[in-house]
Amino acid sequence: MNATVEALAFLLGFLAWLMVGIAIPNRYWKVSTVDGNVITTSTIYENLWMSCATDSTGVHNCRDFPSLLALNGYIQASRALMIAAIVFGTFGLVATLAGIKCSKIGGENYILKGRIAAIGGVFFLLQGMSTMIAISWYAANITQQFFDQFYPGTKYEIGEGLYIGWSSATLAMCGGACLMCACKVNTPEEKIAASLPQKPSLLGAVLQIQNNLSAKY
Repeated sequence: MNATVEALAFLLGFLAWLMVGIAIPNRYWKVSTVDGNVITTSTIYENLWMSCATDSTGVHNCRDFPSLLALNGYIQASRALMIAAIVFGTFGLVATLAGIKCSKIGGENYILKGRIAAIGGVFFLLQGMSTMIAISWYAANITQQFFDQFYPGTKYEIGEGLYIGWSSATLAMCGGACLMCACKVNTPEEKIAASLPQKPSLLGAVLQIQNNLSAKY
């Protein structure tokens, strides 16, 4: 177990969890500008929960989507995946905090702590995968409608909320991978050493005393 890599993985996981929490309520998942004169130019933007419009004077209006069942399937799936990502990230933070080597939680059984930290890494990977699928699926529908010449509705472009989500997914998967690699124990000797409390060796202390005495005389 590498304490430095574990701490870095925990930091990446925390940042990813924070960013996915920012991406979910962000209103700019997709943006469309309707050009006109100075007065009629307006910007339309949506996310998973609402649709908004802003005119050139800065006045904006938002309305929540009226019915869950009336929404497109990809929006419903993206909602579920983003909420699942928040849950996975929360479990990952708790497990990682309990399992990292520099934490006092869980005692000095580093085999057990390593397994708990590895579970945290799995949760971070699940968080990143859920976020990546939701964001990419949503973005794929935007691009498909944008390049469809026969699409009759408003054509949107990718908004800043999706970029935040992609960044969150990347950080979460990097944190989970680092955490699982840092908690890997290979040889039987490493397993035995990791299961023992980290105390000074008696033989080492005796040899140190002998060396000190030899240096004096």
